[in-house]
Amino acid sequence: MKLKNLIGKTFVLLISGALLFSCDSGKNVKMSQSSIIPIPVSLTDAQGSFTINSETKLSFQPELANEAQLLIQRLKTLTSLDLEIEEGAIDNVIDLSLNPNASLPDEGYILEIGKEKITVTGKTASGIFWGTQTLLQLIPNVERTDFGPNPQFKISSGSVEDYPEYEYRGMMMDVARHFFPVAEIKHLIDQISQYKINHLHLHLSDDQGWRIEIKSWPKLTEIGGSTQVGGESGGYYTQEDYKEIVRYAQERHITIVPEIDMPGHTNSALAAYGELNPGIKVPEKGAVVTEQTRMGVAGQPTPLYTGTEVGFSTLDTDNPVTYQFIEDVIREISEITPGPYFHIGGDESHVTEMEDYIPFIERAQDLVTKYGKRTLGWDEVAHAQLLPTSVAQYWAKSENAVMAIEQGAKVLISPATKVYLDMKYDSTTHIGLSWAAYIELDEAYNWDPTTLDEKIKREHVIGVEAPLWTETVTNRSEIEYLTFPRLAAIAEVAWSPKEKRDWESFSRRVKFHGKRWETEGINFYKSPKVDWE
Repeated sequence: MKLKNLIGKTFVLLISGALLFSCDSGKNVKMSQSSIIPIPVSLTDAQGSFTINSETKLSFQPELANEAQLLIQRLKTLTSLDLEIEEGAIDNVIDLSLNPNASLPDEGYILEIGKEKITVTGKTASGIFWGTQTLLQLIPNVERTDFGPNPQFKISSGSVEDYPEYEYRGMMMDVARHFFPVAEIKHLIDQISQYKINHLHLHLSDDQGWRIEIKSWPKLTEIGGSTQVGGESGGYYTQEDYKEIVRYAQERHITIVPEIDMPGHTNSALAAYGELNPGIKVPEKGAVVTEQTRMGVAGQPTPLYTGTEVGFSTLDTDNPVTYQFIEDVIREISEITPGPYFHIGGDESHVTEMEDYIPFIERAQDLVTKYGKRTLGWDEVAHAQLLPTSVAQYWAKSENAVMAIEQGAKVLISPATKVYLDMKYDSTTHIGLSWAAYIELDEAYNWDPTTLDEKIKREHVIGVEAPLWTETVTNRSEIEYLTFPRLAAIAEVAWSPKEKRDWESFSRRVKFHGKRWETEGINFYKSPKVDWE
């Protein structure tokens, strides 16, 4: 009887052991066959593997405390393991190491995985952070319910040498059409940083809402921020809220780019301050004529607007108070924005005559420069005389981008037909728009910034940005659905060299990310272009 009980207990222990170490088995794929997105510049296989377990230590230089803490937090989420810090650890250690003399670009990194040690080396803290994002993608996907009390995660040995193709890799979030509180923006920052996105452009004002506190013009948020598309109550960020977003993004090596759209897309400002309103003007071709009556009487506030049509509003470009207004706005936001860019919009200003539009853009550009920032604007701004420090964001017309280049300015690539995340995937998509295109996952992937126009060369381009406009987007789940997996595809266009990108490879690798998104409750779109099973 005792022998029978002993055999039974032994069997239970063996089964338990198999469960405890289930994370350690399974497919231990070679480094060169891993599912890293964006795909690195170089991947090299080596013999053996490294096992992350409860005994694994983390070593880092004091300057990398932020990057180390973020790695600890993310590893705990993925593995349930809480790594201990041990400076100078030799065995079973993950080491983060700055090397200012490394022959790497500033955001580059080298990831080396041996049997006893993982090393992430970079020239800057940004490089280290991006290296840790790659490391985290090498950890096997395991359901949290399968962790057991002693989980282990095996990673194949090898090395990665990597650096970005473009310095600017961005996403734009429209918080004006629908407002999203700080917590939702932080969640988005966490998600996009995993794909080495390093700029988040916040569209802070539009006809439907003004979303950032301007202390010298308080009615902008009191009145202009009070509503949103559909008529629901809106919202806004206090300057303290905005500074918290900036801080949170900086920790994850993301630069916040604020946008105040002008001289069009300005009804929320006109509703707050009637003195900015020039009244009804004769529209140019393409304007929404049915909305002209909204401009009302010069000098009087306009009604709040909760629709989605564009092109009917403009600031009074002849009024000196308008330039005091935009200077105050640029000054206050620039003072709490450490990044180099200030976006002045400039798009779809159909009721602003070109003879008024051009000097307005040039004056706005001068004010941005006065407060120490570089001007960004949608591609229409190229009709004005741009400074060499300015950047035109190509979204609609390549000829505008070429005009900017011919003036010595740079371009940021955001073609609506390729990277607008608010576009539907196909005709059955339940949210989103389709005026530019249906953009399936392969169409978001299979393009290159240097092939859009023969006059736009690699040296003219600072990077790629994917905008998410929110006329139809109201919550986190809808943000995620339109963003993923397309942002992962666009991130690879922005980070990886053209010759390394391959749709078949990407469609294989993105399946790993789909499993992780499922585990983490991310509401992504299961494109039929990918065999997710």
